[in-house]
Amino acid sequence: MNMLRHPKLLLLAAAFESPREIVMVTEYISGGELFERVVADDFTLTERDSILFMRQICEGVEYMHQNKVVHLDLKPENIMCRTRTSHQIKLIDFGLAQTLKPDTPIRVLFGTPEFIPPEIINYEPIGTESDMWSVGVICYVLLTGLSPFMGDNDAETFANITRADYDLEDEAFDAISNDAKDFITGLLVKRKESRMSARQCLEHRWMAQHAEAMSRIALPTEKLKKFIVRRKWQVRIAFSYCEETRSRAISVFSRHLACTLHSLTIYFIASLC
Repeated sequence: MNMLRHPKLLLLAAAFESPREIVMVTEYISGGELFERVVADDFTLTERDSILFMRQICEGVEYMHQNKVVHLDLKPENIMCRTRTSHQIKLIDFGLAQTLKPDTPIRVLFGTPEFIPPEIINYEPIGTESDMWSVGVICYVLLTGLSPFMGDNDAETFANITRADYDLEDEAFDAISNDAKDFITGLLVKRKESRMSARQCLEHRWMAQHAEAMSRIALPTEKLKKFIVRRKWQVRIAFSYCEETRSRAISVFSRHLACTLHSLTIYFIASLC
């Protein structure tokens, strides 16, 4: 992360490591998550705004890919606004990022279920194209408030992803331009080699249009608000599960340690006798 220097990426100023912890010093950003900003009462989301946000995302992603780095956890929670009133965004959280090396395939089994591409689920080699799938999902959600592959559980979500099973037929797309739909379909492609690159995204006619030609029609955000609430509940449930699992593990370890110490005590006393 300390090798990446770009206006759309969170800046790591310094890092310190001790036997007990690692401390990272980053630039200060105060605007909160992008999706929470666009559903605020004082913000009116339009397709024009969406283009401005997606353009910045692609600029940051393009820079990473030029430096052979893949993020692998692009999702709404990792897109932050620089300030509470600015349209400037920053990509954060490079904890799962990988550096690509020539002739060295990388396979991973991590990511956020709704945003991971088919190749991760199928344990196939990942690449810069893997991030572009996530960019497509983010754009879909930003414009409509709908999650394109969300199932009733993770297994169903993964099945939808591996089939690239989504559509643009919901009424939420009635107010969305054909260029925006074409942009999304150029990213949510099962075969990763056929997906648009970050550079191709920036050159796409939806992104490249002049500001005066962009739609200023307000997009409904009620579904996006529901999406945000659901995501927060998912994070809380996942955190609670991790805490419960950790507590159980500590409890089991403590009981095992107590039994071991008890056995050693008996053995020691027996030896003295």
